[in-house]
Formats: sequence, C-alpha cells, structure tokens
Amino acid sequence: MPTIISCAVTGNITTKANHPGLPCTPEEIAKACIDAAKAGAAIVHIHVRYPDGRPSMELGHYRETVERIRDSGTDVLINLTTGPGQRFVPTPGDPKLAAPGTTLTAPERRVEHVVALRPDICSLDFNTMYSGSSVVINTPENLRVMARLIREAGTKPELECFDSGDIQLANDLLKDGTLENDKPFFQIVLGIRYGAVANPATMAYLASQLPSNAVWSGFGIGRFEYPMLAQAWLLGGHVRVGLEDNVFIRKGVLAPDNAALVAKAAMIVDALGGEVASVAQAREILGLKPR
Repeated sequence: MPTIISCAVTGNITTKANHPGLPCTPEEIAKACIDAAKAGAAIVHIHVRYPDGRPSMELGHYRETVERIRDSGTDVLINLTTGPGQRFVPTPGDPKLAAPGTTLTAPERRVEHVVALRPDICSLDFNTMYSGSSVVINTPENLRVMARLIREAGTKPELECFDSGDIQLANDLLKDGTLENDKPFFQIVLGIRYGAVANPATMAYLASQLPSNAVWSGFGIGRFEYPMLAQAWLLGGHVRVGLEDNVFIRKGVLAPDNAALVAKAAMIVDALGGEVASVAQAREILGLKPR
C-alpha cells in the first residue's frame, strides 16, 4: 500500500524564535501547503496564526488560507485543526479559576471553520492531559458535539491520540455510532511530555490497540520525527512531518522549509522500499469521496 505523507505546516506552539521562516500569515501558510504538496505531501494539516505569529481561531484566517490553496489548483487534501480552544490554565492558589492563557471554549466554536469551509479532513483531539503550563481538556460530551458537526459538514475526522486511553475513548465512540466506523483514520502522536513516549515499543503497542479496519498514521516530535516515521512505515502506518512537530532537517540544522521536511520523508519511504501515495491514492485509502 502506498504511504500517505501529511505535512503539519505551522501548528500553534512553534514560534518564530524556533524557526524564523515559520509561516504565519494566510499567504505564507497557503504557500507552505502548496510547496509541501509539490514535494510529495498528500495531506496538509493547517493551523492559522495572526500575522505576528500568535495562534488564531479566526474564521477569516482559515477562509483566506483555504481559498488560496483551492484557487491555486493544487491537488492536496486539506486537513484543518480543531485543537485550539481546549486549554485551561489554572490560577496559582485557586486552580478552579482560569488564568491568562486559557482558551477553553464551546465545542461548536472549535469547529466553526470546519462547518463553514468543509475541508476533506479535520483533526479531532481525544487527549485530556497536562501540556506545558496548561491542561488540555477534551470531554466525551464535547467530542460528541464536535463529531456530529464534523459529520454534517461531510468532513472525515482524523482521530488524534496521544496515549492509550485516547484510543479507548475513540473506540467507544466508534462502537456507539458517534463516529462513522468506515475506515476510521487515527493519528498516533508520540513525544509530547506527559503523553506517550516516542519509541518503537510504544508505537507498536498503540497501533495494536486500533480497530482492525482503521487507517492510521504516526509521528514523533522534535528529534524523534524521522525515527518514528521509519517505525510507522515498518508497522504499516502512514507518516507525518512539518514545522509544527520539528524544525530541524538534521541534528543542529534548521530545515529550509516544510517542503524540505516532506522531501526527506519521501526519500526515507523510498529508501525503505515504499511508495509515496498520490492524492488520488490517499483519497482511496481513506475512503474519501471526491469533492
């Protein structure tokens, strides 16, 4: 089976201090997606930013980015994040109160751009965990609301799992019909502090807990990006790279851009004896209907 390469071009944690070429404006993000597609990415995973680099949830930023990609005629699957809006920062001394930096909001707000723009794919995070200085909260009820709206938009959710409990929750929502159980698409995330560690044993275990009909991809952050890429391929999974996850092309050397990370991923897949999936092949693998 050909291997799908996803490229997560900017995220909401990486900063210009980490990489001066980090795409932030809609024009920059769209160009990064187009270039990544030319380098071999069948999927581009998109967060948006304010021009100064701050994370954004603005529908206008998503709309301009998506329209630029679509208007370019680039053949690539668009995957919009629904991660923003899930963080709670407790106030020191009174942890029930939200401190500055809290973004926790209603589930409907978190998928507003998906409903409006109807991308091919969107992420759906299943983790509730401590991350950085905040707590990421994704309750089963909020996930049910988001899953319903995503389904109504005709978008396929990418089920983001950061540890084994996330997979258990996703499996429950597949069993009860909240999520469509036709080729569910899982993304195994490794290397986030206080989530699953990035090593071959962890990836193999998490992959073993997925439904038998699942399509899955896996990645590691930072220096684990390419070792976990190879491990995902060896286990039969698809792969992801991008400046959201890692800013280095090799130890101590900043990647020129997202396209360079994709090109290296394609080279590794080829060297292992694999074949990089085209967009048409990715659609078939994921069970996506033509737009």
